[in-house]
Amino acid sequence: MKAASAEPRIIGSIHLAGIRESVPHARSEVRRWLGEDHPAVEDAVLAASELVTNALRHSDVRPYDLIGLTVAATEETVYVEVCDPGSAFSGPHIRQEPEAEDGRGLLIVREISQEWGTREHGRGLGRTVWCAIRVVHPSGLSASSRSPAGGRVPG
Repeated sequence: MKAASAEPRIIGSIHLAGIRESVPHARSEVRRWLGEDHPAVEDAVLAASELVTNALRHSDVRPYDLIGLTVAATEETVYVEVCDPGSAFSGPHIRQEPEAEDGRGLLIVREISQEWGTREHGRGLGRTVWCAIRVVHPSGLSASSRSPAGGRVPG
């Protein structure tokens, strides 16, 4: 029996132009990297879409700048991270008006993720916004709660 690796494996990484057409491109890349049948594909696509959109709208990105998108995974978790130039004026935050018509990207990311966060890389070096999405297999059990034979692990 092979033990599941706790170390995430990068399954895709791309640099996107700082333009709005990068959002649908990010969605299609994440879908391609994970595959249509991956149990977390819809949440990962949504998270990538929201994080890239936030990078375009709320960082100091210009059309000729690049935004980095990386997806990594273990059997239990999909990690989505977006690197952008950052902003001199604000940092990522969850909007306090959940009924607002826009500005709910990080609220959505929080709801579909186990956790999310940011890493500031220093003045002028940008930031990374990331999230970790639990993989729930069709049986409804996460990988850590299944035995190799597909039954529930006593615990």
